[in-house]
Amino acid sequence: MLRFLVRRLLGVAAILLVVSLITFYLFFAASGTDSVVRLSCGKNCTPEMRETVKHNLGLTKPILEQYWIFLSGIFTGRNIGDKTCNFPCLGYSFANNQNVSHTVADRFPTTVSLAIGAIVMFMTLGISLGVLAAMRRGKATDKAATGFALLSGSAPIYVLGPVFIYVFVQQLGWLDRPQYHPFTEDPVQWASGLLLPWICLMTINMAMYVRLTRSTMVDVLSEDYVRTLRAKGLSGRSVYLKHAFRGALSPIVTVLGVDIGVLMSGTIITESTFSLHGIGMLAVTSVTDSDLPMMMGVVVIAASFTMLANLAVDMLYVVIDPRVRLS
Repeated sequence: MLRFLVRRLLGVAAILLVVSLITFYLFFAASGTDSVVRLSCGKNCTPEMRETVKHNLGLTKPILEQYWIFLSGIFTGRNIGDKTCNFPCLGYSFANNQNVSHTVADRFPTTVSLAIGAIVMFMTLGISLGVLAAMRRGKATDKAATGFALLSGSAPIYVLGPVFIYVFVQQLGWLDRPQYHPFTEDPVQWASGLLLPWICLMTINMAMYVRLTRSTMVDVLSEDYVRTLRAKGLSGRSVYLKHAFRGALSPIVTVLGVDIGVLMSGTIITESTFSLHGIGMLAVTSVTDSDLPMMMGVVVIAASFTMLANLAVDMLYVVIDPRVRLS
């Protein structure tokens, strides 16, 4: 287990290194020194100010040296002009001169709260309906569950979100207008402010889990060991929930790993639809403002969460299915 974990962590580190190198090249080297200086300095930039910006950002140095300064600054911090950027340093925003790491950290709780609530809801309902459909295969319950899943997954979030806001907030008044409240200050307001986005994400994402859970459980139920368990007299509930469901978990966890990475990296469309100021909205504003350090910081953070989610999935395989070997 330890050797596997170390090997996978080294692989994650190598991939993140490549991602950071490509991102740095695209955003800084490929953009050109003049473009970077113009974006950082602004429109009313004098020649003296341009030279100061070049010096502060290290743009006069070779590109590989610039990348090394950026990379080492993530782990040790660095000085940018007369400002000290502490660990983990991702630079300073061109738009508002704020520390990129601090800005991402401020937006992070909103995205995490949105992701956790949505995952719990669409996993619970999606898997439950999938198991129910598999247990009642070919019957009315199966057709109703799969039909509901197909219908719920048809509408995109930018269509479903405004409709839900109009119906449940403006017309019926059942839910609060989406907004983020820190969990530590008021857990009730935290949940009520994010309930509508959670419901929308659950409605859209659970369709995949209903269909996947049903299909994998149907395949597992045709395995020889399941027929043997039935022949030995085990109850249908025990066969379905204890044995068949565990055998069907591996592909479900695989899809979940991808969804966790996407949600934790910042659901751009969801946050934009509900005006939630998380990492996804930060990515949108950084692109609008041509804020290169902020864009690069968001990309690096998003890639990190995606890779860590995949690593967690690899570790869960061993717990779920003893047949999997780490070697």
